[in-house]
Amino acid sequence: MSRTLTITLFLVFVAFTLGITIWASRQTKTATDFYAGGRQFSGFQNGMAIGGDYMSAASFLGIAGLIALYGYDGFLYSIGFLVAWLVALLLVAEFLRNSGRYTMADVLAFRMRQRPVRTAASVSTIVVSIFYLIAQMVGAGALVSLLLGIKADTTFLGMDAATAKVATIILVGALMIVYVVVGGMKGTTYVQIVKAFLLMTGALVMTVLVLAHYKFNLSALLGDAAARSGKGAAFLEPGLRYGVETASASATFYSKMDLLSLGIALVLGTAGLPHILTRFYTVPTSRVARKSVLWAIGIIGTFYLFTLALGFGAAALVGGTAITAQDKAGNTAAPQLAQTLGLDLFGETGGAVLLAIIAAVAFATILAVVAGLTLASSSSVAHDFYASVIKRGQAGERDEVRVARISAFVIGAVAIILSIFAQSLNVAFLVALAFAVAASANLPAILYSLFWKRFNTSGALWSIYGGLASAVLLVFFSPVVSGAPTAMFPDSDWHWFPLSNPGILSIPFGFLCGWIGTVISKESDADKYAELEVRSLTGHGAH
Repeated sequence: MSRTLTITLFLVFVAFTLGITIWASRQTKTATDFYAGGRQFSGFQNGMAIGGDYMSAASFLGIAGLIALYGYDGFLYSIGFLVAWLVALLLVAEFLRNSGRYTMADVLAFRMRQRPVRTAASVSTIVVSIFYLIAQMVGAGALVSLLLGIKADTTFLGMDAATAKVATIILVGALMIVYVVVGGMKGTTYVQIVKAFLLMTGALVMTVLVLAHYKFNLSALLGDAAARSGKGAAFLEPGLRYGVETASASATFYSKMDLLSLGIALVLGTAGLPHILTRFYTVPTSRVARKSVLWAIGIIGTFYLFTLALGFGAAALVGGTAITAQDKAGNTAAPQLAQTLGLDLFGETGGAVLLAIIAAVAFATILAVVAGLTLASSSSVAHDFYASVIKRGQAGERDEVRVARISAFVIGAVAIILSIFAQSLNVAFLVALAFAVAASANLPAILYSLFWKRFNTSGALWSIYGGLASAVLLVFFSPVVSGAPTAMFPDSDWHWFPLSNPGILSIPFGFLCGWIGTVISKESDADKYAELEVRSLTGHGAH
């Protein structure tokens, strides 16, 4: 019964969103339509779409899971993800909309040598997007085995749990490629708006149900969560995951540094995320771009308050043991909570219905976000690398869009393969890595470009490649990839970097590289900077 209902609801949603995508494909006639949705979206529509793009599997599945398993420390992710929007609003949104056309590189290359800068921006966009894509796919794999009721000793269509997860990752990858290739930015934006509405509604309903279960007594909810988490009073205090006090002074120090590193990456990362930056180009003016960020902050802030109820509710009603039995990283805490609430209120059928609805919303979340990511990275390949570097600005619009569609296939395939190896990691944690890479590689170049007159091509290349290489290398040699039970390769150990998040070193390194690269080069164009300054502040000459 529950399997049939779940699959039916999921298929209805997929059919609905594919219908939107096919409709949008008929409206997509030019490159502006494909990359920027024709710049026709209002502040509220774009704010909803930004919320849909940003409230990913990390928010719904990952943060709820981290709060359910680590209590106070899990909520740090919600705070970081939300505060980050103030940086995006104050330093990036309006200036970027005024200065660029389709991609982040339009701003970086405006007063510099086009080909090397666009190549660097394209490489950075693809790496950040793939980190982010892995998180979404892992969330999809964890979700489907719960949806279909597949546990260690059961099968579905002849597949065990591990095979079913891999099959789901491939299915989600295929669907996201279809959304991007067929619908472009218009289709993707409408899917994100629908998904944001569904996610907010689903989270609100579950929050009300959890609070109603405890007669709106938050103290009783938190007391039950602490008791059933297996951690006792420590569950409601800092120190379960970060800043852990141990007998070893060095281990305590590294744990505290990891927390600081995570915080820096979360707060600075949003303003460097390529798929968020491209959303500022889908509106007609910079004023609307600013409005859309304000709408996004309201929507996202409300949602993160809901994650408190979802996380602590899952700890109290499902229990830490049951959550980790289904998924070690806690990625299924929210759907398990939905199932428990449904069972308590309406019996077995109620449990199946609520699980199916929340799981369909979670799938909607994953599909919408991966479509936005794939679009951002494939747009960068086509617009920045193919049209500007290979064709030296001589590519036709039709050729450019065709290359974007081909690169969507390739990027999707790479993300699918890497996701299969990352299934043991929490999705919010994986997204935090994407934020660290974005803040290390993209943010220094964007801020220097907008606000430093002396900044030049050499500085841009140094900051992008330096920040990118340092972040990726530190992740590769960290406990995330090897040397820990939850690593991508738990049976191997080549790690020497003690922190799980590289931001505390790689972000300042990206800024330092940009400064060194600028200072050692004599190149400077004060006139171009003056033109960029006028354009970024007034919108004069913006497309």
